[in-house]
Amino acid sequence: MKEFCLTEEQFKELIEACKPIPLIALNCGMPPSPQEMANAAWKKLGDEMGFDYMSVKPCPGKGPRYFMAETI
Repeated sequence: MKEFCLTEEQFKELIEACKPIPLIALNCGMPPSPQEMANAAWKKLGDEMGFDYMSVKPCPGKGPRYFMAETI
């Protein structure tokens, strides 16, 4: 496992991805859930930074931008 640190911009994008989408009209179908959107955001980060997004774990004692993950 390797330690990674998100930039402020990456962290903001990840937090935004976790917010629910308001339901305005259902004729377009159900929007993705916050969990699905967060998973997609982590996958994108993993592809960009070279880690397996399914292996992400927090770094105890460090801020929310730091995490450990398996490299790919």
